[in-house]
Amino acid sequence: MSIGLVLGGGGARAAYQIGVLKALVQFYPRNSHIPFDVICGTSAGAINATSLATHAACFHLGVKKLDWVWRHFKTQQVYESSVGGVAKHLLKMAIKGLQHEKVNTDAASLLNNQPLRELLNKLIDFDRIERNIHLGALKAISVDASCYNNSLSYSFYHGHHSIENWKRARRQGKRSQLNTDHLLASSAIPMVFPSIKLNRAFFGDGSVHQLSPLSSPIHLGAQKLFVINLDSPHKHKDVLPSHHPKAATIAGHLLDTIFSDTLNSDLERLQRVNHTLALISDEDKNKLNLRKIDTLVIKPSEDLGMIAAKYYLEIPIAIRYLLKLFGIHQQSDSSIISYLLFEKAYTSALIDLGYQDAMTQIDDIKAFFDIQTK
Repeated sequence: MSIGLVLGGGGARAAYQIGVLKALVQFYPRNSHIPFDVICGTSAGAINATSLATHAACFHLGVKKLDWVWRHFKTQQVYESSVGGVAKHLLKMAIKGLQHEKVNTDAASLLNNQPLRELLNKLIDFDRIERNIHLGALKAISVDASCYNNSLSYSFYHGHHSIENWKRARRQGKRSQLNTDHLLASSAIPMVFPSIKLNRAFFGDGSVHQLSPLSSPIHLGAQKLFVINLDSPHKHKDVLPSHHPKAATIAGHLLDTIFSDTLNSDLERLQRVNHTLALISDEDKNKLNLRKIDTLVIKPSEDLGMIAAKYYLEIPIAIRYLLKLFGIHQQSDSSIISYLLFEKAYTSALIDLGYQDAMTQIDDIKAFFDIQTK
């Protein structure tokens, strides 16, 4: 059966996805192509998905390359983090706020992610996607982004010629020649990173307006879904708070909602549909044009916010002071740090956690992929 890989968004948390893939790749020969016919990614997950698609003909090489990049990450590779760079960007944004919108049309943002554009241009060869599709190593890859002009969720996909565009309520799939702008648009966290112009419209993080994250892989032909969800458990304090939550805490909750809630809701909806289909006849299933979609979900067993707090001092000093302006520090009850901490000590810890969590479910993974081992 056609298997789809779904990689959710979550900034630096996406390093966890590499650990899960490392647990899976060890059961395949070194010259094997990826075990996924369809790959769908959102936000930082879109970057991982696209990199994997460019190495679809060699699963081991694709995972090895992603593992190396994430284990050697520095914040300065994703957004400007030097004292001078941060000050210059904030001054530019302040001046922009005083100018008329027709005078300065640049996108406003808290951070300057130009380094990420340079990194993606250097590491990802988008032409390889078409070659892998032609060789049969991949059927389709899609990247989700949110349009700020019409509030629709777009799935920009590159796939087999038999796949057609689709339209549903508040979302649609559009065949595209993927490039760096699609990845920057999909990973543009609102207000943090600037919006990206695509086809005369402006786009931001794919998790915004994303009503049905599982829609894309199903439309692209996946019959089974392997989902790496970055939603982690939260360690709640036993003592009730004596004051209102601070802005940093609320902002953290908003990011958690954007990146996780719709995916969790869509998974629950899919389970209900599968349960309903099990109660009706095959003839009625055909009339309804519905089919059962098996899923296997891997998600963090530990609070990623608490892990990030351990590596707080790894954050460049300019970014630490910037976060303090918003009330975010090492002891603050906010998950924002876990999304913005692109430092190798933290990302390596997430890779290791992803590997451990996948190995605890290795029997389920083997059964899902029909892996036969002696």
